[in-house]
Amino acid sequence: MQVRPVKTRIFKQGDDLIAFVEKYIPKLENGSILAVTSKVVALAEGRVASVKDKEKVIRRESTWAKKTKHVWLTEKAGMILANAGVDESNADGKLILLPRDSFKVSQRIRSSILQNTRITKLGVIITDSRVLPLRAGVVGVALGYAGFKGLRDYRGKRDIFGRILKFTQTNIADSLATAAVLAMGEGSERQPLCIIEGAPVEFTKRVNKKELLISPKDDMYAPLFKRKR
Repeated sequence: MQVRPVKTRIFKQGDDLIAFVEKYIPKLENGSILAVTSKVVALAEGRVASVKDKEKVIRRESTWAKKTKHVWLTEKAGMILANAGVDESNADGKLILLPRDSFKVSQRIRSSILQNTRITKLGVIITDSRVLPLRAGVVGVALGYAGFKGLRDYRGKRDIFGRILKFTQTNIADSLATAAVLAMGEGSERQPLCIIEGAPVEFTKRVNKKELLISPKDDMYAPLFKRKR
């Protein structure tokens, strides 16, 4: 699998996202995955706010929020995120929120590229960064995606010793997002786009937006959260 970040100009609030992508990604190989950082999507949508309103914005963007030592621990769109994804880094003194609907944007980018090329297999991911419990540093997360199945299910299949797997599933979307986030960088790299080639994915025209979501009552970490209250 090859992961290639793409250096661009600085994307500004209100810029045309599709035109930006087409300018810097003039050609893709069939079977490619295009990763787009959520910040340029949010800027295109005008999803910005004043830093002085940070707490108010975080609460408004969250379905659940709790103040912790360093951040607001929040739930948004079925995910646990710091500060509801509201970010000040690379924001030029503003707050940048998450996109309104990353699945919809992914499909729009994908459709535009397919209309203007001869390729038939293409995936698009809108990426963000997140912190895992008890682990330092950030990894990637797919806020939305299009063109491929985000989950590979091994349940009912056998491992190398013939044992039937009962729980194993691979989160394809977040794994690819992590690879892209690693290549794109978190600082001044100015690489908001990334091309992934040779990814072991199953391409599809329709995706299940809820395939990666787990109900809180079924989450394996739920007992730990209850103990820490």
